[in-house]
Amino acid sequence: MKERVAIIDGLRTPIAKASGKLKGLQAESLGSFILSELALRVGLDYDMYDEIIIGNVSQPAHAANIARVIALKAGFSEKIPAYTVHRNCASGMQAITSSTEKILAGRGDIYLAGGVESMSNIPLLYNSKMSALFEDIFRSKSPIDKLKALTSFTPSHLKPIIGLMEGLTDPLSGLMMGSTAEILAQDFGISRKEQDEFALLSHQKAQSAQKNRIFEQEIAPIVYDPLKGLVMSDDDGIRYGQNIEALTKLRPFFDKKNGTVTAGNSSQVSDAAAAVVLMSESKAKAMGLKPLGYLKEFTYAGLDPARMGLGPAYSTAKILKMTKMKMSDFELIELNEAFASQVLANLAAFESKKYANLHLNRGAALGAIDTNILNVNGGAIALGHPVGMTGTRLVIHTLKELRRQNKNIGLATLCIGGGQGASMILEVE
Repeated sequence: MKERVAIIDGLRTPIAKASGKLKGLQAESLGSFILSELALRVGLDYDMYDEIIIGNVSQPAHAANIARVIALKAGFSEKIPAYTVHRNCASGMQAITSSTEKILAGRGDIYLAGGVESMSNIPLLYNSKMSALFEDIFRSKSPIDKLKALTSFTPSHLKPIIGLMEGLTDPLSGLMMGSTAEILAQDFGISRKEQDEFALLSHQKAQSAQKNRIFEQEIAPIVYDPLKGLVMSDDDGIRYGQNIEALTKLRPFFDKKNGTVTAGNSSQVSDAAAAVVLMSESKAKAMGLKPLGYLKEFTYAGLDPARMGLGPAYSTAKILKMTKMKMSDFELIELNEAFASQVLANLAAFESKKYANLHLNRGAALGAIDTNILNVNGGAIALGHPVGMTGTRLVIHTLKELRRQNKNIGLATLCIGGGQGASMILEVE
């Protein structure tokens, strides 16, 4: 990058368990709330924004180009364009990098970028048999023809297609994301015990962070029941008092017979929204603004979809080569916890010279990740993973935690369903 991009500030909603407190709020409502809250806190005139870019995965049918719907509902002028991006789990990161590319290309000065997901509201769909039946009924020209079509109905017509499960399944390999995590557990010899212990640690870190009000620095409380005046202020996926005994009792979810990946050592299905305000470093200085931090560099990489969880190793290898940096340069690392086995597999891959030789086209290992600086306040196993929003959350949390610890440089990285990885180098001063 020819110039760092300033992240003026960032904000998110609490992360709610799916079918929980935020299920009554569609994705566009979550997104418009966080955009308006952030814009008010930053304090720039709404007309100063050049464009709004939002990441979203489930793409609700009732809100086509959800970014535009969010922007208008948030009170932005109809003259300000907006569009939606989709890169599976990195959609919230893609919104930031798309904005960055436009800023560096001189296409605009000030951008609002973010991500949103309401996994509670991903719909059930009719199967092909039921769709065909409806089509036959609608095309029937007489009551008798309609009756004939109806006589073909059987209970199997009502078997739904679960939109959430379809979205979490890779269409090429046919594997659910959890099944790819099982492959990594086998590839790297990661035991069920190791996965459960990692999950427990995620909850313990998040519990401590919540008790110490660390997440309050990035959360905007949201009203989820106006009639009762109910407000959600904290993430509710953290299991207080979680213990290893409870985790070991859970049955494998994706491979019932021989698996090790359970609901307890996987990320949670969740609802939330997040956003940041971006401009070039020189623009921020000219305006006299003090940014939260800076985006120094970013990249994406591709890999085998069946082993998509190793995306961070691939994208980080690429970004280290681009910047001539070393893993030891990072003072804080946020690596999204899609699954415990996936994070543990990355830890092994990062420190393996053999893996670097065979898969990353490197003569030396990437470098071991210091677990003392990894996901210091827990991750998606405890907090949740609203897929379109997570990438933005990682950026916000990395920068705010760097500031809180009086450190300077961090890495935010995550795996992406379909076989990709994303990595960002973030700095504060």
